[in-house]
Amino acid sequence: MTHHPGFLRTAPLQEETTSSLICRIAGRYGMEEKVLRACWKWRNYPPGHEGGGARADAEVLLNEAGRQLLAGMSGVEEDVLARALPSWGKGDARLRAEDDDPVGLWRTGGAVAGPVAFGCRLCTARRSGAAMRVVRYAPRWERVCGRHGRWLLDADANQPLEHLGLRGLPEVVAAQRRWAGVARRAVRAGAGPERVFALARAVVARWWEQAYGWERETIWPRRLHQVAGGDAGGDLERWRIVGRDAVVFPEVVAVADALLDPGMAELVWADSGAGRPRALPADGLFCRKLGERLGRGWLGPLAATDHGGPLIAWMGSVIRLRRGAGGPPGYDNDPWWLRQEHQAATMAGQLRVLGKEKKAPGSGTMWRAAVPAEQRRLITSAIDCAEEELLQLRGVQTGATADVARRLLRGLGHSAGLIEAAWKRTAVAAVNGGVPLEEVAQWVDMPVEMLREMLTADRQENGG
Repeated sequence: MTHHPGFLRTAPLQEETTSSLICRIAGRYGMEEKVLRACWKWRNYPPGHEGGGARADAEVLLNEAGRQLLAGMSGVEEDVLARALPSWGKGDARLRAEDDDPVGLWRTGGAVAGPVAFGCRLCTARRSGAAMRVVRYAPRWERVCGRHGRWLLDADANQPLEHLGLRGLPEVVAAQRRWAGVARRAVRAGAGPERVFALARAVVARWWEQAYGWERETIWPRRLHQVAGGDAGGDLERWRIVGRDAVVFPEVVAVADALLDPGMAELVWADSGAGRPRALPADGLFCRKLGERLGRGWLGPLAATDHGGPLIAWMGSVIRLRRGAGGPPGYDNDPWWLRQEHQAATMAGQLRVLGKEKKAPGSGTMWRAAVPAEQRRLITSAIDCAEEELLQLRGVQTGATADVARRLLRGLGHSAGLIEAAWKRTAVAAVNGGVPLEEVAQWVDMPVEMLREMLTADRQENGG
């Protein structure tokens, strides 16, 4: 097959991946995709998942001859393809301009033009007459198909679902409409909408991980069961990963809206003591009001005491800017800068971890099911106390050398003791939960026998 007159027109969808379009063209011609792809010379192999399986978010870059060939196959003008396909004009050193043959290069969509999601097959059928799979670039605030009540899932994960049903969840659909106004406010505030959304998503994703212990949280469990088709209980761990972004979307938009509200920033300033600096209180006005805006009046104290999270980091930046103590422009006085450790874990990454945990003996047990509540509280308390001690040490680095050194060393010693207690309790909980002692020893970088003796002695001291 050397030429294609394009007698079957296959129009691209806006923001579609070039790989997705090639697959749809093959379907229109009644061909297997791999047969059609043989019309190009490929510089590398298609990306795949660990353990095998093609990636739905695979993307291709084409040289000039390759783009001309695709235009002929689709029966669509090149300028139309250029406007619709984000990867169309992307180049690569391995695509030589002087090469007259159609040449293609495989990449992953996320490395080319951003997050990749499945398209709605019903919408595709309306436009093209065939309900085929479509993969397109779409930010996470554009994942709702309001016409058909669907949440469109990331395409980079190795899982079979393309969408989740939103029947009975009008608040998720409404949140996407509300986001448009929040995005306009972000632009007016000089903050990129994508940065505001990423920060709000990180805040809410952190709450999502903590929500196992929130007995008063009833909204998210209801939504999760809805998107799981009525009951997520049969595979709760997996559904919590796959359903998270859809379930928490209304709260993400609400948090973004709150963080852009100047009145909310004023509450942060008041909580900090304004002109008379003080530690942020657990019953602060800002977190209390934030909880109320989310329909969870009880959330305020939990959010206010989540030291080390993205919300407290945002509050710290707001306070530093207001005091003029942030120094030159940079991440520490940029409220919308999101630290790498605060970024929300992706669905693909979480599913990979879950798969590995289920293969490892004992390690697939749910933490909340394996670890008693009292032990979890002791671990959390030790970590929080150590973190608070370390935060307080930031302010003791002025004065006589001996005094500063004494306070720092005592404070660091106390924090180290708290951290040691936390990791010992965590190691005990992991072993009791079924994780092999050998694995735990690797994680804490200790010989197995030494760890066994230490944990045995610790149990005896605590009456265990």
